[in-house]
Parts: sequence; structure tokens; C-alpha cells
Amino acid sequence: MTPEQLRAFCLSFNAAVEDFPFRPEISVFKVRGRMFALTTLDARPLTVNLKCDPEDALRLRDEYPGLIAPGWHMNKRHWNTVTADGDLPDALVRELIEDSYDLVVAGLPRADRLRLDRP
Repeated sequence: MTPEQLRAFCLSFNAAVEDFPFRPEISVFKVRGRMFALTTLDARPLTVNLKCDPEDALRLRDEYPGLIAPGWHMNKRHWNTVTADGDLPDALVRELIEDSYDLVVAGLPRADRLRLDRP
């Protein structure tokens, strides 16, 4: 996955925005003010921190050692760092991004979840 594809996919979700709260080179993708992806798009290798169900996080780390690791500078129980331009299939990376978005949306207040369907 290229940095451009990663950015475009993250921004394709309802109400998703890109923000730079830490440094100009660190892209944080949010929905309704809550982060679902964090990456440095010009870094090599390209990695992205994604929220993950704790049990799935452990399984993925075991299944893809060296490509999926505990979230760097994140709560390692709930976040994974995924190498997006390595040997992982792009379809899996997209699935993990979508799962992260869905987990964050599920934690939003009901009113915010309802507003996602409206512009």
C-alpha cells in the first residue's frame, strides 16, 4: 500500500478527517474527534497504528510477526502497529483500518453515531 492509498482509504470513511495534533509529519485520522489511525506517511517502512480488539491484536501479532506489533507509543492491549508497505496483503491492511474505524465508531455516543449518516 502506498502512502497516498493509505491516506485516501482512511479519508473514505464517513466523517473521517486528517489532523496533525502532534507534528506536521504525523497524520492522525479521526472520526468525530476520536483517533482510529496514526501514521507518518513519508516514513519507510510505512507503518500505521490501528485500534484492535485485544484478542484479535494478540492473534494478529502471532500470525504476522515482524509485520504486526504492539502499538508503538500506544496502549499495547488495544493498538497494533501494522507495516503497510511490507508483505501484508493490501486487502488485510484495508480490513484492519476498517476494523479500527468501526471500533472507534462503536465507542461514540449514540447521537454521534447517528450523525455519521448525515453530511
